[in-house]
Amino acid sequence: MTFAASTKPARAPQKGQQTKAVIIDAALGLAAQIGLEGLSIGAIAEMTQMSKSGVFAHFGSREELQLSVVREYHARFEQEVFYPALEAPRGLPRLRAMFANWMKRTSAEIDSGCIYISGAVEFDDRAGPVRDALAESVNIWLAAMTRAIVSSMKEGHLRADADEKQIAFEIHALILALHYEARFLRLPGSMARAEHGFENILARHGATPPAAAPAPRRLKPVR
Repeated sequence: MTFAASTKPARAPQKGQQTKAVIIDAALGLAAQIGLEGLSIGAIAEMTQMSKSGVFAHFGSREELQLSVVREYHARFEQEVFYPALEAPRGLPRLRAMFANWMKRTSAEIDSGCIYISGAVEFDDRAGPVRDALAESVNIWLAAMTRAIVSSMKEGHLRADADEKQIAFEIHALILALHYEARFLRLPGSMARAEHGFENILARHGATPPAAAPAPRRLKPVR
């Protein structure tokens, strides 16, 4: 077999992967706007100007298309939120970086929508691979954040007896409330309230409690 002949088969899969990436990108944008349930082979074919059979050949089913979108969303979330935070020192600096990156992504999703949140509404009571993939992705992220909280406790940045699950719950609740207030209710100042809420959580569970205000000095009576 010649070198030229051996390289030809490798090009077809590469082109196929590029086409699949284009389809997933289009599907991801559409799912952010109308939800995973709104995805269809026909809609994606129209968006990408491909035939339905061409799109179907890459996924085989609507469910596989939905799963591919969930996987891609999770991969992008990791690249934007999790991995950059690893450059920060262990403990509270890393936890702060994770939250800051999460807030940055959330601010961009106020207009486009969050697939984790919309997907939870669509699939919370529906068993199946799509729900499992969504839940697994969210659990992976929450587990990473919980590890950062535990690290902050070990580094002495948060109290050693703090409840890491409770802290993670409260931080997650801030993001959910932010989406509800900023995207649905359109309330101004939502981002600032979320950031203030995060600082309140850290202050409550901090290893060093806030210094108490000094007691007022008593004036000596004048004789």
